Amino acid sequence: MAVTDATRITKPSPIVETEQGELVARRGVSLEVIRELSKIKGEPRWMAEKREQSFNIFQRKPIPTWGPDLSELNFDDLVLYSPPTTGRFNSWDDVPEEMKKTYEDLGIPQAEREHLAGVVGVWRQEPVYEGLKEEYAKMGILFCSMDTAVREYPDLVQKYFMTKCVPAQDNKFSALHGAVWSGGAFVYIPPGVRCDLPLQAYFRMEGAGEGTFEHTLIIADEGSEVNYIEGCTAQTYSVNSMHSAVVEIFVHEGAKARYTTVQNWSKDVYNLNTKRARVDAHGTVEWVGGSMGAKVVMLYPGSYLMGEGARADHLNVGVAGKGVHKDTGAKVVHLAPNTTSNILAKSISKDGGIMGYRGLVKMGAHSQGSKARVQCDGLMMDGISRSDTWPDIQIENPHVTVAHEATVGRISDDQLFYMGTRGFSEDEAAAMIVNGFIEPVTKELPMEYAVELNRLIQLEMIGSIG
Repeated sequence: MAVTDATRITKPSPIVETEQGELVARRGVSLEVIRELSKIKGEPRWMAEKREQSFNIFQRKPIPTWGPDLSELNFDDLVLYSPPTTGRFNSWDDVPEEMKKTYEDLGIPQAEREHLAGVVGVWRQEPVYEGLKEEYAKMGILFCSMDTAVREYPDLVQKYFMTKCVPAQDNKFSALHGAVWSGGAFVYIPPGVRCDLPLQAYFRMEGAGEGTFEHTLIIADEGSEVNYIEGCTAQTYSVNSMHSAVVEIFVHEGAKARYTTVQNWSKDVYNLNTKRARVDAHGTVEWVGGSMGAKVVMLYPGSYLMGEGARADHLNVGVAGKGVHKDTGAKVVHLAPNTTSNILAKSISKDGGIMGYRGLVKMGAHSQGSKARVQCDGLMMDGISRSDTWPDIQIENPHVTVAHEATVGRISDDQLFYMGTRGFSEDEAAAMIVNGFIEPVTKELPMEYAVELNRLIQLEMIGSIG
């Protein structure tokens, strides 16, 4: 089925068990597959019902046509859930060698020992490792995979999961996610607790033609503080793959939550996510992101400022190379007095790549005294790339302040000449100029992530001057 047909879904065989006792995944999406998925996971009835409700919404919802071309994405070609092939481990020493090598190459075990309060590792769509340092567990902090949270903290998960933040009916892909989600991370910080080291989750897409649908749920209770870091990568294949995650962040009164992500997808991935936060009075949410690779990206993290004095900061940098179309941005809705938002988006397009900023700032009727600032800057490395901007500003209260500015430009010949007189090659000069361009975002990343993002961008920039 091509995604332009919003109603016709074929029904492949569900997940089946072979004579050898192995679970084999079938392609496509159907109620049979969804029910078998829930059964395999041993989920409570309310989650199984939520999955079926989400599937019904998915069938009714149309594919968005206002953004990038999604006509090549075919749900029937995708494996939307791969049954687990390994167990779950509480020690890196017990993780299978293939997985362990991947995580060690990324430096995750060392980072956990030195810089992190805990780690969740998800391989394909199943959690394989969960770890939280003892001193943080004693503080009442909960950090585990979403699958574990559904079993061990069902009342807490049911209260928040896809209810007031990202409901299934939000869009076509959130509905699909609600039906077939698997993996992800769950964070709960008790009232008044400050988690002084970051929590990290790492998601790895391994198979060809797969869909991955991890769910991240972060709850920062009153007066608490948490810094959550997420990394995502995928192997390169010649067939389309799909990543459709949902992130829900609840920031209660006086709390602070920072969500940081660096994604380095292969060039065959459709990255179609829904990320949103609800912020109560005097709470703060910070979104910091770096987006590399992928084939098509549609991503617009949103913040709903529900209480007086709430704040949202969105900082993002993205790179689009040959054959890549990224439609990204941020959305902030001010629903209470004296709220504040700041959006800074940096984009780089090269070799015919397309970067787009699609943003929304809405000042509600009760938002008096609120302030918002939007800055989106585009850097084009050649004459065949594109940088588009679609800002949407809606004001329903006259006593607010909103500022918006946007710039688009290219690296000038004068800059390259000057750098050349100082002994730099064109590629070296371009990398230095690009690093200065994205510095307002990278300075907010943890050091090891900032170094990695700069390295990835420098690799992208080689031979990019056109």
